Amino acid sequence: MSNLVKSNSEHSTNQDKTLSIEVELALIIDKLKNGVWLFGIPSWLFGITDRSIAAFADGYLSPIEIFQLFTASFFFLSWLYLKPGESFNSNDLEPSQYQEYLYRTQVDKLKLKNRHMISQEYILPFPYMCQIYHLLNLKHLEKVHGFSLNNLKILSISYFQPTNIGGIIKFKTLLDSPVNALRIWRQPIIEVDLILHTPYTVELNIPVYDNKRIVVIFHAFPLNDTEHQFFIDIYSDLEWPKPLLQIILHFASCLTLFEDLPYLRALADRNIERSFNLNRASNHETMLLFKRFVELYGSSGETKLIEGGDDTKL
Repeated sequence: MSNLVKSNSEHSTNQDKTLSIEVELALIIDKLKNGVWLFGIPSWLFGITDRSIAAFADGYLSPIEIFQLFTASFFFLSWLYLKPGESFNSNDLEPSQYQEYLYRTQVDKLKLKNRHMISQEYILPFPYMCQIYHLLNLKHLEKVHGFSLNNLKILSISYFQPTNIGGIIKFKTLLDSPVNALRIWRQPIIEVDLILHTPYTVELNIPVYDNKRIVVIFHAFPLNDTEHQFFIDIYSDLEWPKPLLQIILHFASCLTLFEDLPYLRALADRNIERSFNLNRASNHETMLLFKRFVELYGSSGETKLIEGGDDTKL
């Protein structure tokens, strides 16, 4: 019996070592492939720029030079679409051992890192509560972002679930205009998730084509009575060239923030703190998540966030 136990123990140890080596090797290969692909982007750009300067140096484009520029541009776009995928899928393994769990976590972190598109950080001259009211008020999508969202309409609230420190609301939106640019990303009617994770963190989860999603994480932290720090992080599993997608998302994020500024200023001027009283909070279905925030963190027009801030931050 002791020999059998010893044999099983040695076999399990050998399996652990083999598993560790396989996972480490797969992660190294993934990083190597991504490194080569990233290195190729500036190389192609340098080549195209060099050929362009040479072609235009004499002020005349010959057919051969045009063909060379076209070919270089074609191969550069092909290179962007050849972004390597992950050769290792954590679901290929059975979660039976702690060491394996650690490697699963490594892979999940790698996937999350790959899906991260952009980060933006601002210090805005408005009270923190103005930002929270803005993020949790669904109607602002129609009223404030009429230009960037091209008259998007909120059709209905399909789901609402309070949580211990926040809540989840799902709502259906309609792209009313047939020429809305957002149709590039999504169907005309979709169900969007808005999640209050903590008093400082709000998530906007948007489905796009082919079961892909764009996830926007907002973090708002009060600095003083008149300023707050605002972070925007966007994640996506869209299979577009990442540099192109990052440019588009940066532009869209800056545009929507620019639209927000007059709205936030108007909220600050009207003393929005009074809306954080449960007796004054709106009962409209588009304000359900804001009312949940007030239930948890608002009292007599003054928020109770700071005293428990360290326990609720992510």
